[in-house]
Amino acid sequence: MSTPLIDVRVDGYSPHFVHAADRIWTETNCYVDLWVEVLHALGHDPVPAAACAFSTRFDGAQWTFLKFRPEDLLSLYGIDVAEMNVWRRPVEHIQDNTDAGLLSTVEVDAFWLPDTAGTGYRESRSKTTIVPNLLDRDAEILEYFHNSGYHVLSGEDFRGVFGLDLPVPTWPPYLEQVRLDAALPQCDAFDILVLRHLRMRARSNPVRELGVRVLADVERIRSGGMDVFHPWTFGVLRQCGATAELAADVSLYMDGHGYPGAGGAAEGFRAVAEGAKSVQFRMARAARGRSVDPGDQLAAMADAWGDAMGTVVRAAGVR
Repeated sequence: MSTPLIDVRVDGYSPHFVHAADRIWTETNCYVDLWVEVLHALGHDPVPAAACAFSTRFDGAQWTFLKFRPEDLLSLYGIDVAEMNVWRRPVEHIQDNTDAGLLSTVEVDAFWLPDTAGTGYRESRSKTTIVPNLLDRDAEILEYFHNSGYHVLSGEDFRGVFGLDLPVPTWPPYLEQVRLDAALPQCDAFDILVLRHLRMRARSNPVRELGVRVLADVERIRSGGMDVFHPWTFGVLRQCGATAELAADVSLYMDGHGYPGAGGAAEGFRAVAEGAKSVQFRMARAARGRSVDPGDQLAAMADAWGDAMGTVVRAAGVR
């Protein structure tokens, strides 16, 4: 019988507080969410790795798709993440990694993931990333981290997620090899990376720039309906709001780890997160053909972001 690489069980699994039910945004994106849970399951605090939230920005069309940086994971936790050359069926590479005591991240079709029931399972095709933790090819069972939890699939879903019933492999997915004990964590890692991300921050106010685009897109959302709204809001409002909520968590962590006063930014970042959720609801009404004007909310979000970033920057002593 196969055993999990990380000692965790599907039954009774408790997600990290970042995914608690009382959060403003219970999920960020598939990559950040699975790393939060992998680190949590390993006994690490994932919050320091979320310092990358400070260097996010708006590119004119979408908010940064937040990802924990490989260099941050290495310095904070000694975990090395590297892309793999996929030249066989993905399940064979994952099996090799598992046999060597290595984790993998792999892009799959959410159509085959039972944890997406009600949002995509056996209904729609979409790319997402998982971390297999237990792979039993004989029994066709896979236990995996995805989004905010730890799950299991089997049988047809196992064959489908790896394309085993197809005569030839599909286009190779993005697959990473994860070595858990690649190096010793650096004692000053958090100081180095938080200062780096703050120095990389957008010099203009990215939330104000986002607000301009949201207002310009109201008519597009109204005419496009919900089919346009859902992918649009994921890349714009959800990423902004969830990132801001993580920035609040990092601010509080900073306050207790050598940066007194940084915690004062948490309220402002949470105001951005709440504002993004509120604007999302209003834009959903626009997608149903109603007239909306979220201008005041967007302006308040921009002010809150500016004030919060100013507080963190002063606490860190960076320019």
